[in-house]
Amino acid sequence: MNKTIRLIAAMGLMLGALFANSAMAQSGAGGAFTLHNMTEGNVVVGFYTNDGNGWSTNWLGEQMTPGQTVNAEFFAQTGACDQLFQVGWLGADGSEVMDEPISIDICQATNVYLGDNEIYFD
Repeated sequence: MNKTIRLIAAMGLMLGALFANSAMAQSGAGGAFTLHNMTEGNVVVGFYTNDGNGWSTNWLGEQMTPGQTVNAEFFAQTGACDQLFQVGWLGADGSEVMDEPISIDICQATNVYLGDNEIYFD
């Protein structure tokens, strides 16, 4: 199943931080990338970004089950390419369990892969 998240710049300062000044440096049209839940049985309940000014709110509108992908598209025209990225997983008790943050170049990322023991991008 493929879902699309449309993230609007007016929703917060973090959106402005997700893009480089040059549109040529962005991945895809409008700064698009795809999240892939590559786990065997873990459900993603949130993903968050931090450009150095604090963590964003949860960008994910719905849970992502294993094998599911979500397209994200950011519309801001300026900001930092380097972001911290953090994933929240569904815990056994229904709570959100936060993964360790990773550094990601949002301008270069086309795909972000969420694995059982790693998160990486290309």
